[in-house]
Amino acid sequence: MSMKYAVLAGRQLFSLIFIISSARHFSSQTIASAAAHGVPLPELLVPVSGIIALIGGLSILFGFQTRIGAWLLVIFLVPVTVVMHNFWSVSDPMALQVEKAMFMKNVTMLGGALAFSYFGAGPLSVDALISERKDTFHDALPRPADAVGR
Repeated sequence: MSMKYAVLAGRQLFSLIFIISSARHFSSQTIASAAAHGVPLPELLVPVSGIIALIGGLSILFGFQTRIGAWLLVIFLVPVTVVMHNFWSVSDPMALQVEKAMFMKNVTMLGGALAFSYFGAGPLSVDALISERKDTFHDALPRPADAVGR
């Protein structure tokens, strides 16, 4: 399998969790859970976080403005990880294990988002298509040296 397909598959798999889970950010249960964790203005911030996760996830999925989408996911993941999965404040042993696992899952996703923020979307993406078209357009323009000889 060509590596360009591996990057495409990786983007698709990575983005799914953000796209699918974003809908839950509009439920009263998720808003109540955030309020219980001490999130300020949960009625506003939880839906906004869902929109950020959705936009970031779609950006990564399609490879459009991928670096910006990846930074949106970083902006989403850092506070959610620290506030919602603060395993260090959990006393129940079972809940502690669940929160530790969720915390580590989010830290791992944070690493993936940071990698996309640096490397971008790869060759099979809208970003690559736009870049290719820009290069083709710029190559078709007359160069200043070409105009001098006329």
